[in-house]
Amino acid sequence: MCMGKRVREIFSILRKTRPAAKIALRCTNIVQLLVAVMLSAQCTDTRVNIVTKGLFLKYRTARDFADARTLEREIRSTGFFRVKARNIREACRIIGEKYSGKVPKSMDELIELPGVGRKTANIVLSNAYGINEGVAVDTHVRRLAFRMGMTKNTEPDKIEKDLMKMLPRGEWNKITYLLIEHGRAVCKAPTPSCSLCPVALLCPKNGVATSK
Repeated sequence: MCMGKRVREIFSILRKTRPAAKIALRCTNIVQLLVAVMLSAQCTDTRVNIVTKGLFLKYRTARDFADARTLEREIRSTGFFRVKARNIREACRIIGEKYSGKVPKSMDELIELPGVGRKTANIVLSNAYGINEGVAVDTHVRRLAFRMGMTKNTEPDKIEKDLMKMLPRGEWNKITYLLIEHGRAVCKAPTPSCSLCPVALLCPKNGVATSK
């Protein structure tokens, strides 16, 4: 079976076994979505949701975040809080001044914002605007794409391009959440539970020393 066909079969199975796969971050508007994704860098979605539960009651608009003087303290538990706070405030200042308080709708405009890379931009575009510009590659996607033989690359940008070539544009957003949920539940690091995996027969198990 060629790699493209095998990968499409893997995702066909995952769509059936994890039909409810979607973004786990909680928010009520697009500015908050951007902030939540920025906070999720090197942090779990669970922790981010705990922090933003109160944070998003206090800050709702780009202006709110741009003027948030106590943001470092409020997001401290997400890690790298000084850098994150600085980037959030500056990104929201730009959004307020340049885009009238609305998060921009293009990849080029988003990645110009401080602290926003392709992963963050892809998540915002697909979830807020229904625009699929690429595949958001987080640590789960990076691990599973290599382990399942979807790519030979380890760099997020190259992994993203490999996945985009093999799957229809309309599925690019879903890919991320299928792999995240499967990675959390079954294909864990460092040792996956291959005996429980619905796609085990299609997976080359690259880099897996021992499975159970």
